Amino acid sequence: MAIMRAEEIMGEPQLDKTRHVKYWTRCLKTLLPHHYTSNESNRMYLAYFIVSALDLLGALDDILTEDERRGYIDWIYRCQHPDGGFRMWPGTDFGARANRENARWDPANIPATYFALATLLILKDDFKRVNRRESLTWLPQMQRPDGSFGETLVSDRIEGGQDPRFGYCATGVRYMLRGTNEGDMMVEGRTVRDVDVDAFVRCVRLAEAHDGGIADAPFHEPHAGYTFCAVGALAFVDRLNTRGPPAEQPPTAPCDPQAVLAWLVYRQTELTDPDAGVDSEFVRSQDTSDTRKKRDGMTSEAQIDGTVPAHQDPECSAGVTMFDLLVDGAGMNGRINKVADTCYGFWVGASLHVMQQPSLYHREAVRRYLLGKTQHPVLGGHGKFPGDLPDLLHSYLGLAALSLAGSDQVKEVDGGMCLSKEARSRLPAIWESFANGK
Repeated sequence: MAIMRAEEIMGEPQLDKTRHVKYWTRCLKTLLPHHYTSNESNRMYLAYFIVSALDLLGALDDILTEDERRGYIDWIYRCQHPDGGFRMWPGTDFGARANRENARWDPANIPATYFALATLLILKDDFKRVNRRESLTWLPQMQRPDGSFGETLVSDRIEGGQDPRFGYCATGVRYMLRGTNEGDMMVEGRTVRDVDVDAFVRCVRLAEAHDGGIADAPFHEPHAGYTFCAVGALAFVDRLNTRGPPAEQPPTAPCDPQAVLAWLVYRQTELTDPDAGVDSEFVRSQDTSDTRKKRDGMTSEAQIDGTVPAHQDPECSAGVTMFDLLVDGAGMNGRINKVADTCYGFWVGASLHVMQQPSLYHREAVRRYLLGKTQHPVLGGHGKFPGDLPDLLHSYLGLAALSLAGSDQVKEVDGGMCLSKEARSRLPAIWESFANGK
């Protein structure tokens, strides 16, 4: 008699939607856990995760009253900078006491601006209060001569890293405020200079690694998060090369899309325990000697008798469900020879979707990994690794990854913008109002 696998008996694990909605509602309407105190000055991206998560769960309209929705919109506009862009929180706004001397303590922020506009889109705002001309004037000032974008502009100096995260947010802001039209354009009666799209494309090309991934800078190790940001940014500016040799006029990237796709596909892995020393499905040997256990990095008898995957050591990862130990699943990692991590289910999956190859990864295995291993069975949300407590970033990206992997329990996600397709569908009407001067 054939022995049935656990998932054949129990079926695919399901999203505990009720617990997830409760988790996100607590985050929205009560104080966040004390771990987020140090992120107070990054409140805009926390707000984005919370609002967008409830939207993906189809619960936002039920959770919010109309007055609350308007209140959240007003808070976002409270973070708008008069010179263009948005702050991460209103705490740096000096109001009537603002002057040239203290302006350096109150800059607009590239990621905050992307999160603010995206959250407004989710909350069904019409962008009529956005300082569009000022923001589009500020955006080119955030680009360096090498094509990269920074985070803030302080005393006329671009501050922040040069990696694709800021390029993604900058091109995303550009996309929401002007679409994919290139070149200088008239905005509210004045000519506004465009960013240097060609220089940005060249910057991405230089960060492509020999093995297909994209790094933060030339000759650095490629990373799935940076790869997504580069691919997503190229899509925002309509310069993404998905087929063969890149175009030169105008330039496109990546130079070798097949190599990028192959690198992304190889990010799927069954290795889930960051403390395990064996990357194999089962421990084949029945040798229970201390020498054997020490050599292989195993710490549990369950691993030795072959009943638990070697990479899922219950003493290292605090498994709290049967699925955590028994369900087959293959998540995504961010770099070569790393374990799976909830967030990379999105970074890798979304990259493949944006590159128009959503069928190249095993989506069912990703769903099993997320639902059976990192979904928290008591609090809702997702942790980084199996057994971890949920946090905002991994809980949100877990939902987004589930949608891309074919779950019908979450709204359809637009991989390129990392929000629901329903929210993105509101952009054409906003662009039309811009064109009509409304």
